Amino acid sequence: MSVLIKNGTIVTADSEFTGDIYVEGESIKAIGEELEMQADEVVDATGKYILPGGVDQHVHFSFTYKGSKVRGFETSNAAAVGGTTTLIEFVNQVQGKGLVESIDDYRKTDADGIAMVDYAFHSVMTDPRPEVIEEIPKLADAGYPTMKLFMAYKGMFFHADDDAILNALYKGKEAGITVMVHAENAEMIDVLSKKLIAEGKTAPYYHAVSRPPVVEAEATRRAIYLAELAEAPLYVVHVSAIEAIEEIKQAFGRGQAVYGETCSHYLVLDREDLAKPGFEGAKYVCSPALRTKEHRDALWQAVDRKWINAISSDHCGFDYENQKHMGAGPGKSFADIPNGAPSLQNRLNILWTYGVCEGRISRSRLVDLFATMPAKINGLEKKGQIEIGYDADLVIFDPNYEGIISVANNLEGVDYCPFEGFAQKGRPETVFLRGSKIVDNGKYVGTKGQGRFIPGKPYGYVYGG
Repeated sequence: MSVLIKNGTIVTADSEFTGDIYVEGESIKAIGEELEMQADEVVDATGKYILPGGVDQHVHFSFTYKGSKVRGFETSNAAAVGGTTTLIEFVNQVQGKGLVESIDDYRKTDADGIAMVDYAFHSVMTDPRPEVIEEIPKLADAGYPTMKLFMAYKGMFFHADDDAILNALYKGKEAGITVMVHAENAEMIDVLSKKLIAEGKTAPYYHAVSRPPVVEAEATRRAIYLAELAEAPLYVVHVSAIEAIEEIKQAFGRGQAVYGETCSHYLVLDREDLAKPGFEGAKYVCSPALRTKEHRDALWQAVDRKWINAISSDHCGFDYENQKHMGAGPGKSFADIPNGAPSLQNRLNILWTYGVCEGRISRSRLVDLFATMPAKINGLEKKGQIEIGYDADLVIFDPNYEGIISVANNLEGVDYCPFEGFAQKGRPETVFLRGSKIVDNGKYVGTKGQGRFIPGKPYGYVYGG
């Protein structure tokens, strides 16, 4: 199968120009002006932008809370219609199993033959026994070159103490593993949560009160010092607060390899959303918590100035009625609400409408944050760029489309959308996955199981790559 895309404005992380792209099989074979190759399909992209398929490096399809699981890869078509062609899922190590074994098992049962876009995996270490620490380098050989540890969630099986983080940093750097941290001080959260609940302050809004910016800042600083001691790079996921940004900036200024991502919801949502009437605020319970406008503005500045180098979704598809309501009723509180929100489909829509269209970021910067840098961070060698020899993951984006974001036109399989009613300017009109059309006129036209596992290479961007 061959495709010739004509007369589009090609946007990369560092340039923008009008031209053509020729695709043969699964790869980009030629880029230029007025290409004349014969092709099975010719697509006229006049007046439209051609972007590389997005790489979402922060997705939760396997997360389970009190026995209740989020939506999984059976909803990955939502990524496709949102212009994302590669997902990276966090897989918790199963207690008693190894890191590689846990991911391998999950792949076989929950991803292979189901995924509708390409996929990779992060390991989440939950059982830091000495033999597990020693296994960390094996992640690289298996194609899983990234690992996350949770500093938050005291008392949960996946909480990591400082010694686990430090040992992971030491061992990870031996094999080029990128160590990621969820940076929130678990002890602070525990004390604040108990105090608020004792005072009868149990509504969803108090989730944010129990996790103020200082909680994130302290953990970020502590993780940075642990990385400094280990002389290892560090990646801080879902940065949400001014104070955490400053810690990353200062560390980088000292010459440390410290980087961070933020997520689309932190750029447009507000902690006041948690105060919506009734129990509706539960829809917006995520961790770190939503902040104020001041923090949102600082995040936009941070992504524009490259202090933050990726924007992910942190997609976590809990239902509102059946799952978020675990925190409703007598004896329940914000602490019982499953953390996370669905946002897989609308990452590009949010970044374009509220970033590019409002002058906060350029089109090239969007591409870098949305596709190019996430691929580099995670060692996905043929993803995230429009280059000859790269996978033909391409998005033809119509900037003239206007619509409203709503659960009514969402494929995430969840009963609400956190961006409900938001204006949308532009949309992914046509999407190709390795040369195969999976979205046509904004509709998913691919097939279940079309996605493929993409192994990552070690020594990603944080190692100077």
